[in-house]
Amino acid sequence: MYHFKQIALLLAAAACFFASCGKQESASSGGQDGPYQISATVGMIADIVSVVAGDNAEVSGIIGEGVDPHLYKPTSTDVKTMQSADVVFYNGLMLEGKMGDILVRLARSGKPVYAVTEEILNDSDYILTDEEDHQDPHVWMDVQGWIKAVKVVASALSEYDDANASDYQGNAAAYIAELEALDAYAKEKIASIPESQRVLVTAHDAFGYMARAYDLEVLGIQGLSTESEAGVKDIEDLVSYLVENNIPAVFVESSVSDKNIKALIEGAAAKEHAVVIGGELFSDAMGEAGTYQGTYLGMIDHNVTTITRALGGEAPAAGLNGKLEEHSE
Repeated sequence: MYHFKQIALLLAAAACFFASCGKQESASSGGQDGPYQISATVGMIADIVSVVAGDNAEVSGIIGEGVDPHLYKPTSTDVKTMQSADVVFYNGLMLEGKMGDILVRLARSGKPVYAVTEEILNDSDYILTDEEDHQDPHVWMDVQGWIKAVKVVASALSEYDDANASDYQGNAAAYIAELEALDAYAKEKIASIPESQRVLVTAHDAFGYMARAYDLEVLGIQGLSTESEAGVKDIEDLVSYLVENNIPAVFVESSVSDKNIKALIEGAAAKEHAVVIGGELFSDAMGEAGTYQGTYLGMIDHNVTTITRALGGEAPAAGLNGKLEEHSE
C-alpha cells in the first residue's frame, strides 16, 4: 500500500504526463460517435463535470449521497466503472485515500486522470493543513475554490475532446456566473449572523475553507478525515466552549454519524446550557440525487441558508434560488 504522499506525487506526475500528450488523445476522442464516458469519484465532482460536459459525455459518480469518501472502499464494480471510462476525475488532496492505488494504476495505464484541484495543488497560500500537516481536501466549501475546479474540468475536457472545446468553455463560463452569484449570497447571508454567534460546530473538520472565505469560526469534533477519533477531552473542551460562549446551535452532517454531536448537546445540558441541532449539513456528500440539494449549487445554498438561520442571521427559507426544500434527517 502506498503512503498518501507517495500516491499524491505519482498522480501529480501522471497528470503532468497526460497534460503534455493530451493533444494526441483528443484527435481520436473528438471524432467518436455518441457521448464518451466519464467517471468521477464524488458527487460534487460528478455534478460540475456534468454541467461542463453537457451532452458530449455521460458522467457516472462512484460515491453517492450520504456516503463518507474518507472511509469508502471501492467495490469491484467501481473499479470496472473507472477502468471502462474514457476520462476519470478525482478530487486530490487525499480525499479518496482508499482509492489511491486504483487511481495510480489507471494513470499509469494511459487513461486520462485529472485532479480537479490541479490549479491549487501547489498553492501553499491557499491549501489549508492541520497540525500534522495533512492537506484539507474540502475545497468545494469555498465557492471560489470550486470555481477553480470548474476551470480545470473545462480545460481537461477541451484537451481530451478539442472538437467540442467551445462547448466546454461556454458551459463553464455560464456556470461560473451562477457560482459567483452563490458566492455573493454566502458572503451576504453569513455576514448577517451576529459576530459573537458566528461559530460553526460540526462533526468533523470539513468546513475550514468555508470559514476562511465567509468569516466563520469552525470547530470540528473530529479532524480533517473521519478516520480520526474524538476523545473524551475533545468533547469536554467543546462543551465548555459552547457554554462559555453561549453558542445556540450545533450541526450534524449527512455523511457522518451524529453520536458525537449528541454527546455535545447532552454535555451542555448537564451544565444548564441548551444547545439545539441547527440542521443537517452536507459536507463530504451532496443531497439525494434528482433534488436541488443533490447539486453543488443546492448543496452550498442549503448549507449557507441553514447555518445563517440557525445562528441568528437572516436568509430566506427557500434559499438563494427559491428551490430549497426541508431536508429530513
